[in-house]
Amino acid sequence: MEYLNLGILAHVDAGKTSLTERLLHHTGAIRTLGRVDAGNTHTDTMELERRRGITIRSAVVAFRVGDLRVNLIDTPGHPDFIAEVERALRVLDGVVLVVSAVEGVQAQTRVLMRALTRLRIPVLIFVNKVDRAGARHEGLLTDLAERLGVACVPMSEVDGIGTGNAKVRPSSLPAATAERLAEHSDAFLAAYLEDTVTAGDCRAELVRQTRLGLVSPVFFGSARSGAGIAELTSGIREFLAGAAKPVPDDRLRATVFKIERGRAHEKIAYVRVFSGEIGARDHVRFHRRGPGGTVTKEAKVSAVHVFELGDETVEGRARAGRIAKVTGLKEIRIGDLVGVPDGEDGAARFPPPALETVVGPATPAVFAALQELAEQDPLITVRQDDETRRISVRLYGEVQKEIIAETLAAQHGLDVTFSLTRPVRVERPVGTGHSVWFITEKRNPYFATLGLRVGPGAPGSGLTFGLEVELGSLPLAFHKAIEETVDATLRNGPSGREVIDCVVTVTHTGYFSPVSAAGDFRKITPFVLAEALREAGTEVLEPASRIEVELPADTVTATLSRLVEHGGTVTGSVTQGDRAELTGVLPTGEVARFEQRLPGLTRGEGLMSTEPAGHRPRVSPNRSMPG
Repeated sequence: MEYLNLGILAHVDAGKTSLTERLLHHTGAIRTLGRVDAGNTHTDTMELERRRGITIRSAVVAFRVGDLRVNLIDTPGHPDFIAEVERALRVLDGVVLVVSAVEGVQAQTRVLMRALTRLRIPVLIFVNKVDRAGARHEGLLTDLAERLGVACVPMSEVDGIGTGNAKVRPSSLPAATAERLAEHSDAFLAAYLEDTVTAGDCRAELVRQTRLGLVSPVFFGSARSGAGIAELTSGIREFLAGAAKPVPDDRLRATVFKIERGRAHEKIAYVRVFSGEIGARDHVRFHRRGPGGTVTKEAKVSAVHVFELGDETVEGRARAGRIAKVTGLKEIRIGDLVGVPDGEDGAARFPPPALETVVGPATPAVFAALQELAEQDPLITVRQDDETRRISVRLYGEVQKEIIAETLAAQHGLDVTFSLTRPVRVERPVGTGHSVWFITEKRNPYFATLGLRVGPGAPGSGLTFGLEVELGSLPLAFHKAIEETVDATLRNGPSGREVIDCVVTVTHTGYFSPVSAAGDFRKITPFVLAEALREAGTEVLEPASRIEVELPADTVTATLSRLVEHGGTVTGSVTQGDRAELTGVLPTGEVARFEQRLPGLTRGEGLMSTEPAGHRPRVSPNRSMPG
């Protein structure tokens, strides 16, 4: 039996969840077709998802196409939940990217396609809503090629497009297909130039290049009426089966991409098994990469359930290619590697949240509930100040804030309030600083000698911790105390801001036996580190967002002025006919304000997409211009 782990991705409201329902129904995995507006779909299981009609958490369902078992992962479409999508991408063999035949390529569509291209994940494109007024075929194919930057090959034609009677039929490969495929293969190019390529050769090469992520077949249809679903299902079998990467051996390799709580509040880990197998009563190791290296833990699996049909699961061993729900691993986290730690970790490579809000009331119950939410989404960072007891949460956007509030009310009976969202500013060393506190100095009340050197690391590197002393110069517990305290101290640096992209090296150590204890090193580390940071000097950075704005060409000048006013910089500008596209970088704290002004600047025709772009030196917006 062959397995395929398939993702359904789309801009919000393109029909992603409706397509999931239609695939399940068409393949016989479910008897009754659910509807988003009725709140009875099989993947939007949270009450909040059904009430709002959006996907918040990735969900797994299963169906079969002949001898191919497909685990289908339905992902969120809203930009505030992009980290959830990024985690799911790590466990996929292929993707169906849903595009509306009416709205076409939208802001989030391009963000998703860039991520898929970067990871070389095979993509089929499904153009949905061909039965809606305004639906396009040829013009949309041009948009897909130009705006997604991918070689597209149409696989179907639509009769009566844009009407309720739209019918989809398979089409033969366009004449230009062979020439397009020849761009990616020297062997195929040689055969093409010799005029020896048959229709079968062309089809086989299309399958091969699709599985390599070089070309994307395009299917048209309607998730609402079911038109084109049979062709898409066959396409999934033909083009994506066999796309999974080969496994090196039979040792267990699995990645955790989702955590949820069961009815008894037990932790349930969703894992993709890449090689080997996992089952109940197995003792497994799981690994987590931290600033000081890999941390390994061991636990006994209490139960494993694999997906069978629809959302039904059965108890059994999960073998290579399967997705399973695993219980018993109490300390497991999203992104952990289970089994052999030589695979690619499943933690999201998306920048952490750049916005912060204060949550009230600051009670133990609120803090505990928020920590549980952060367990399901580790990029939602929850902090509580040791002195003021103030609770703060870092997140991606305002919609996420609303979802957190509603979730706390529905699941925990907690009514919370939020302060105004503000950007999370951080600091980064600009030079090198060194400090040593010797055990014999009067200023040092601790039985410990410690020297630390601090310097700047590469952008995005986080904390890099190293030793210039022999590991055996201290008991291992003392070394661990230093490393853990450095990490904790930098999270709340001397000025109250987190210090990022920092290289910390231990240069001196010493202790008195048997008087010295690990506590001495925990207490002295913040003082030595703070002194080294002061000598190194730091700069304040603010979070930045990469933006793309589509707008009428005659509104570019006014929009550019406002973009600069909000502290933004323009990196590119392209005009095609009466439309234009601007790209640039904007302080994350200004994104919402600029987005509010965009409709007035562009006669309501402007569209903007954003992506986190790390940090940059703080830029003060110019508020002097009238708005």
